[in-house]
Amino acid sequence: MPSRPSTPVSPKQITILGAGAIGQLIFHQLAEANQQTASRLNFISKETDSAVTPLKFTTLDGQQITRHAKFVGLKDYAHELANTELLLVCVKAYQVKAALNSVLPYLSADAHILLLHNGMGPHLEVQPDLDSRSLSLGTTSQGAFRIDRYHVKQTGAGLTQLGAFIGAELSEELKTLLLSNIDRSTWHSDILPLLWQKLAINVAINPLTAIHDCPNGELAKIEYRDTIHKAVKELVEVAAADGLKLELALLIERVYQVIELTAQNFSSMHQDVYHQRQTEIDAINGFVLKRAQTHQISAPFNLRLVEQIKQLEAKYSY
Repeated sequence: MPSRPSTPVSPKQITILGAGAIGQLIFHQLAEANQQTASRLNFISKETDSAVTPLKFTTLDGQQITRHAKFVGLKDYAHELANTELLLVCVKAYQVKAALNSVLPYLSADAHILLLHNGMGPHLEVQPDLDSRSLSLGTTSQGAFRIDRYHVKQTGAGLTQLGAFIGAELSEELKTLLLSNIDRSTWHSDILPLLWQKLAINVAINPLTAIHDCPNGELAKIEYRDTIHKAVKELVEVAAADGLKLELALLIERVYQVIELTAQNFSSMHQDVYHQRQTEIDAINGFVLKRAQTHQISAPFNLRLVEQIKQLEAKYSY
């Protein structure tokens, strides 16, 4: 009796939620691995129909590359997203919960989710919605600029730090794929201390550059020293109440290192205010405030920075 032809098994997909600068940068870095990996990558689209779209990428050394990416449309969520093995969430912090909840019903029970955004907070907000799915967290200091909707230029090399948060560890195959292709990336068994350390830098640099309309290097001046020190000190106190010991002196030293290394750069929050976009203040200084309130700790310097950014946002002329 002749055997039936076997049905080809579709390769498991790596799906990116968020086609902004970082989402497209990660796509290009992973697609560079090999053709097989490139064929596993796709984006989630808000459009009704799926489409294949050319994405341009300008490298740090000025080379321009065009790759084609599949954008999965609403009509194909049920079919396509069920095959997602890893979902990379690369939207703004304030968009994470709504964006993730819009696709969670279509993901398999064993899909692994990786959040990659500025600030902290969404990892706690989405945890109740995951329905036993595993969650990893990450942070990146890579620089990327979106020249237009589908053209991204890498503007700076930086560290990408990833690690498990809840549930099963990411498979070794996927972990190797990420670490081999995302520049200067590392995997950590305890990611939360690194996220708090990155938060300390953002707590100091982001709001002050936005409030004073200046590049990062301006914050080396003595008039900003007291606010930087006290905002980071409050963060250290809050982290301690959360069970995490951070060294204030080391964090302050790191803040000033970043100020020096990125002296000519404008922070993401400065750019958000400059272009009259919603900022991620709630996931940066606002997260410190939320955790402070949980532990009944006073954090007046972070409160003032949040209030000043909210005042700037209230003045936007849409």
